[in-house]
Amino acid sequence: MAGSMNNLLILLLLFQNICLGFRSPLSVFKRYKDASRSLSSECLGSDQPVISFGLSDLTLDIRMPAVTPKQSDTYLCMSVPLPVDDEVYIVDFKPHASMDTIHHMLLFGCNEPSSAENYWDCDEGTCKDKSNILYAWARNAPPTRLPKGVGFRVGGEMGSRYFVLQVHYGDVSAFRDKHKDCSGVTLHLTHQKQPLIAGMYLMMSVNTVIPPGKKVVDADIACHYKRSPMHLFAYRVHTHRLGKVVSGYRVRNGQWTLIGRQSPQLPQAFYPVKYPVDISYDDILAARCVFSGEGRTTETHIGGTANDEMCNFYIMYYMEAKHAISYMTCTQNANPEMFRNIPQEANIPIPVKSDVLKVLHGHHEETRDSDTSSLLQQDKKEEEILDHETKDSDASYLLQQAKKEEAEILGQDFHIAEAVEWPGLDLKLGQVSGLALDSENNLVVFHRGDHVWDQNSFDSKFVYQQRGLGPIEQNTIVVLNPSNAKVLHSTGKSLFYLPHGLSVDKSGNYWVTDVALHQVFKLGANDKEPLLILGVALQPGSDKNHFCQPTDVAVDPITGCIYVSDGYCNSRIIQFSPNGLYVMQWGEGTVKALETSLGRSRPGQFRIPHSLALIPDFSQLCVADRENGRIQCFRLETGEFTREIKHTAFGRELFAVSYVPGGLLFAVNGMPYPGEAESMQGFVMNFSTGEIIDTFIPLRKSFEMPHDIVASEDRTVFVGDVHAKTVWKFASAEKMEHRSVKKAGIEVQETKELKTIVETRLKNKPESTDSLKNVDKQHLVQQASSTGVSFVLITTLLIIPVVVLLAILVFIRWRKTTFYGADGEHKLDSSSGRILGRLRGKGGGGINLGNFFANHKGYSRKGFDRLSTEGSDQEKDEGDDTDSEEECSASPLPPAPSSS
Repeated sequence: MAGSMNNLLILLLLFQNICLGFRSPLSVFKRYKDASRSLSSECLGSDQPVISFGLSDLTLDIRMPAVTPKQSDTYLCMSVPLPVDDEVYIVDFKPHASMDTIHHMLLFGCNEPSSAENYWDCDEGTCKDKSNILYAWARNAPPTRLPKGVGFRVGGEMGSRYFVLQVHYGDVSAFRDKHKDCSGVTLHLTHQKQPLIAGMYLMMSVNTVIPPGKKVVDADIACHYKRSPMHLFAYRVHTHRLGKVVSGYRVRNGQWTLIGRQSPQLPQAFYPVKYPVDISYDDILAARCVFSGEGRTTETHIGGTANDEMCNFYIMYYMEAKHAISYMTCTQNANPEMFRNIPQEANIPIPVKSDVLKVLHGHHEETRDSDTSSLLQQDKKEEEILDHETKDSDASYLLQQAKKEEAEILGQDFHIAEAVEWPGLDLKLGQVSGLALDSENNLVVFHRGDHVWDQNSFDSKFVYQQRGLGPIEQNTIVVLNPSNAKVLHSTGKSLFYLPHGLSVDKSGNYWVTDVALHQVFKLGANDKEPLLILGVALQPGSDKNHFCQPTDVAVDPITGCIYVSDGYCNSRIIQFSPNGLYVMQWGEGTVKALETSLGRSRPGQFRIPHSLALIPDFSQLCVADRENGRIQCFRLETGEFTREIKHTAFGRELFAVSYVPGGLLFAVNGMPYPGEAESMQGFVMNFSTGEIIDTFIPLRKSFEMPHDIVASEDRTVFVGDVHAKTVWKFASAEKMEHRSVKKAGIEVQETKELKTIVETRLKNKPESTDSLKNVDKQHLVQQASSTGVSFVLITTLLIIPVVVLLAILVFIRWRKTTFYGADGEHKLDSSSGRILGRLRGKGGGGINLGNFFANHKGYSRKGFDRLSTEGSDQEKDEGDDTDSEEECSASPLPPAPSSS
């Protein structure tokens, strides 16, 4: 009997715990609130950040660790690890903040915070890896409630392992009493699997300008939706002080359906969508922010400070778990004309009564008390901030402001220069054709070993002619430590003939192209045999099963779809399923392009699609259209053309392009044509605007033929040079300066020259690259000085060999004149002419590698060039005005053989 009673008691206790695990979010937060009242008065809740409820639920308190910001527009970040290892779901949020203390706060999910400190200045970044916005708060917003069965997935194999809280302290006058701030948010987490996964869709204008005094200014955003269906349940608007109303819509078959509309001067909460709205494939998401520039005397731009403006429309959605995507963005206006039909309500400001504003300036129940005088001081301080715009908005002021709100998309001002300590220039490599970064940010190099692409490699039908050499016997894929160039791993022996393109997917597999084999390969990092092969070995073609010298390959990290640029003798992009099944293709050939556009190729026409860059943030694929000297971008799902990026500074050839999450695009161009001034260099661009932010060139040597480029999120850039057979490394000049000064044991501080560089870039946006080149030169000289190398010493060392050589030549001339007379002098002229000719090159303009190659291995003008636009990875002859990399003119292209 006693045993039965004990068993019954145990069952009752288990049942009680399970019931606690299924408590509603309201009861969970009530219990948490009651439990936290006894905690520290300085930072409420910080002493007990995790509270468990039953078997399945817990709360996590994320708070600023008693900070006191000292400067207005300060952004501070702190991180909290997920307290469990397995997969859990966020089902509720509760903010702890007041607009009298903070301007706004954002909660990010990621796997590696930017710092391990207790808290840090967000100028260092929020996360080192890709981050997703999970929650946003501003202006005394109430808690956000998720629908039943919906949660943000975190932890486990797929979800984030860290939370990073970013708090923007707009005005620090509230901290005159030196009190500590503990603003933050409490999360309700559950282990119970949620059938529907929540995500965030951010619509944001990045290029709006509000003229001073203009009464009405519209900022419009619109994107085509190309994903699985999603269901919208909440929205949030965000601007600064000039915003009057923000509205969001779904546009389907010309019909506008309201998602949400609100004044950004009211509490910036996530408000529930009034009527259910679903978004299907090919719908358009559109948003409009209405501003007024009245009261301003200078232009107002989009930016992260209180003096700037923002136009953001956040949408919370849920999707079926199997199709779930946690974060998507839209920063463009895909169809400006359609906004003529936007409902009139979007243009009508929402009035905010003065008594409501008073309430909004009231105080959160869990923050410190403050009297009326502090409110007046707050208002006065805000007026002073506005007045500051009329006095001085120069670069020295802007340098002191944090620009971190959505910095992952907007990007920041910086300068790239060569990392002179990089030992990678001394590596023994073959022709470097492809570069990539793996999941650990190690550098992966694809090179040709002892094989060379030259005029004898292919016949006129693009069939490889050097099969007798066999495959490359060296490991063609080499993994390097990105800091010291130490070889970590190598593979790819006896597999390839002429390597070209390289990428690494999210699982660490290598994807490569071989132009001789006309194939695309998927290789595991430790596998000797390919996991997947596309194309038929040594058979060029233009149908669904063949390639013709494919140049690059990219894999969508979300869908797993494969994209191949094909290539040198086809002009198309082909999409395959994750299993390698043909899906579709787009692009037009060079012949058609020349016939229809008379030298100016239209969108979707290629003259060697040479390099691919996936833009998963915007669901786009960008292509380096090499011989057209431009970048073309297309929608991943449809191949629809979205934009072209083309600058005079590119010259006629653009070889490679790379994208960094956060909105930065990197590229390298080719050798200029005779008589053209554009030099070989790297470019940094704003992806949203296409504007050139910076250019960079090597310091120690010169580019010979930069062929591929890859960049990491910390702005470290690698360039593979196919002729120099090396890999260049470039990095943020500020980072290198900091490292150099630190090594010398000197206090790190910003130099006047660096301020001048940043001020110049802020004041003069580079419509041409002349000013950028001047800045490059200035910085390079400055960097050389910082490494302790004297310019005079370098000049002297360079002059000495020239003087010695001239002395030797004069001596030889004198001796031969003495012994051989006039005939000897004639012989000397031809001999010395050959020596100096090799030094000067054709026309005395420098070493001419064109003549050098032309005099070796029976070099001929025969080849497989596609309408004089294609060839191997050799540079052009300065005397040859064709478009070929290889020094050969070619007859018009015969149709590529097609085989099934």
